[in-house]
Amino acid sequence: MTKTILIRNARVVNQGNIRERDVYVRRGRIERIDRAIDAHADIEIDAKGHHLIPGIIDDQVHFREPGLTHKATIASESRAAVAGGVTSFMEMPNVQPPAVTQELLEAKYQIAARTSLANYSFFMGATNDNLDEVLCTDPKRVCGIKIFMGSSTGNMLVDDLRTLERLFAEAPTLIATHCEDETTVRENLERYRQRYGDDYLKASHHPRIRNVRACLLSSSLAVDLARRLGTRLHVLHLTTRDELKLFDNHLPLAQKRITAEVCVHHLYFHSEHYGRLGNLIKCNPAIKNKVHRDALLPALLDNIIDVVATDHAPHTLEEKNQPYLQAPSGLPLVQHGLNVMLELYHAGKISLEKIVEKMCHAPAIAFRLRERGFIEEGYWADLALVDVERRWKVAPANILYKCGWSPFEGHTFRGQVLSTIVSGHLAWHEGRFHEGKMGERLEFEGWS
Repeated sequence: MTKTILIRNARVVNQGNIRERDVYVRRGRIERIDRAIDAHADIEIDAKGHHLIPGIIDDQVHFREPGLTHKATIASESRAAVAGGVTSFMEMPNVQPPAVTQELLEAKYQIAARTSLANYSFFMGATNDNLDEVLCTDPKRVCGIKIFMGSSTGNMLVDDLRTLERLFAEAPTLIATHCEDETTVRENLERYRQRYGDDYLKASHHPRIRNVRACLLSSSLAVDLARRLGTRLHVLHLTTRDELKLFDNHLPLAQKRITAEVCVHHLYFHSEHYGRLGNLIKCNPAIKNKVHRDALLPALLDNIIDVVATDHAPHTLEEKNQPYLQAPSGLPLVQHGLNVMLELYHAGKISLEKIVEKMCHAPAIAFRLRERGFIEEGYWADLALVDVERRWKVAPANILYKCGWSPFEGHTFRGQVLSTIVSGHLAWHEGRFHEGKMGERLEFEGWS
């Protein structure tokens, strides 16, 4: 049995409002929300002056287990997530071996059941030749099907049009796509290799190799297939102004069949940062120039983009310090995703209510999560208590990723997660983890 928890005097951010409330948690769920709750609890937290938000739901992470555990594990990265206010994650299939059979997918769930401090779900991976396995995916127990329409870490490219058409037509659940046109990327890479030579290519060339055209061609194909075949499509990590025309804001999120996501690093960094950070911010799709970076936030605010995620993708510093062509793509972000959004809040560019909408409510709606993503009576108690004013510097001692580094090292953030409650369990409090209970497997309403 989880302990009862009473949070007093919190500024509860939920459903577009901020109200001072007490919140009582019992048996893993929010039992009562009121102005003043006269009750005893095993754990009482005075939240005076602080904001209570629904736990963040990160719909795109790479926790590297099994097979790549020198970079990260489900245990290590779920802890980092919880310290950053993330209570639920959806993890990608490009591990070793990749999760492209139901047996391999279930093996990841078994690891998480033993070791994940956060709630969890895992995408089923699609390939050019595993359609039968994909079609067995349970839409009420699995968050979705991941299709790499451009190759990235893990070599799971799906580039056969007939296979794509069948996947989009017959998938029993949401399809999430990584969209970069492989032919365009390969042609660009060859042209740059001939021009500069392998030894002189560097990270600043990355957005020219994995360029706007590559993203637009692939996203356009995915959207066209989804519209023609009636697919529930979620396009991951948009990076360009040009792609925004593919999406609209005419329907409420719950009624959309095609949705889009943006990641925090694409809202924060732009191509001029390669000069300082180099391969540390090399990722796929690439961080692009200011014109594209600056188009993404207005699209998010206007509900053209629906969800904010991190695409947390750790590698070791040794791997990242290799020459450009050998350095893998991806950067660790799940601990600091909320902090990036709070930077935008303090700059007056987004409200706390909108941050909660895009990081908590919207993922729950878009994936049809059962009883999560909101601070409502009867829902699972996934909560993060945040001091939005507290300043702290990112340093090796407080970086919790197994890889041990962050592109934000040395940066002072304004805003810090004080406590995180995962399915009614106080998992992070006053700088300490409490691992007496692991997270829960996420459940979904399904798409029938």
